[in-house]
Amino acid sequence: MTTTTERSPEIARTVDVGGIATNYHDEGDGHPVVLIHGSGPGVTAWANWRATIPALATRFRVVAPDILGFGYTERPEGVEYNSTTWTEHLIGFLDALGLDKVSIVGNSFGGSLALNIATRHPERVDRLVLMGSVGVPFPITDGLDAVWGFEPSLEAMRGLLDVFAYDRSLVNDELAELRLAAATRPGVQEAFSAMFPAPRQQGVDAMVVDEDRIAALPNDTLIIHGRDDQVIPLSNSLRLLELIERSQLHVYGRCGHWVQIEHAARFNALVANFLDERTQS
Repeated sequence: MTTTTERSPEIARTVDVGGIATNYHDEGDGHPVVLIHGSGPGVTAWANWRATIPALATRFRVVAPDILGFGYTERPEGVEYNSTTWTEHLIGFLDALGLDKVSIVGNSFGGSLALNIATRHPERVDRLVLMGSVGVPFPITDGLDAVWGFEPSLEAMRGLLDVFAYDRSLVNDELAELRLAAATRPGVQEAFSAMFPAPRQQGVDAMVVDEDRIAALPNDTLIIHGRDDQVIPLSNSLRLLELIERSQLHVYGRCGHWVQIEHAARFNALVANFLDERTQS
């Protein structure tokens, strides 16, 4: 295990996961909590969780990897990007760090991977947090179609940021330029375009987790959604609430797909308190 020396805050530590150099953040002490990011163009664990990692790290050990094919994790030639590949990489990541059992916070696409880990490897998961989660059937939204169909340009990136955020004060040309630069690093856009080819409804369907398996989950589960989310419909979280017996749902008004950014302080307090309850139950 090594620590990189580059200055970008998106690059932290590197661990070998089955021959794949995997970039990840590892901060704090205590019960391990794994943060699984979403699937936007140019996304990294840091971009997704930059307001979450330091807040949760005051009470937990917070581990946030760049998923295979994203960010600064290696992108081997010939890899087939799908739920099985991503889930196996994440399980291998837990093994590489010696993490036998963790709580998981999954955002959007990452929510489906969290559900995959919990249903396929139940012994590895304590509590679950699912935010704006994929994993149940739904007709693809125009917002998600635009995200997965992204073709690099400043105008397109600015348009995506408008879709992600309810609060337009969070969106400006500087942020769009930063995210466009991240999305167009060598090899990044090529990998991203291979993940969710048209027709992109098949990408939604491929991320669905069997509902009988979801309904059998014994985990205490916190479900979070922005009421005004244009990317993943609120009906997803309502369905997960119906399916998971030990679940609760918190919906934020005046909030899009970025609950962890648009309502960072409230989100961090809610998640931290929920995870802390594991020691009292």
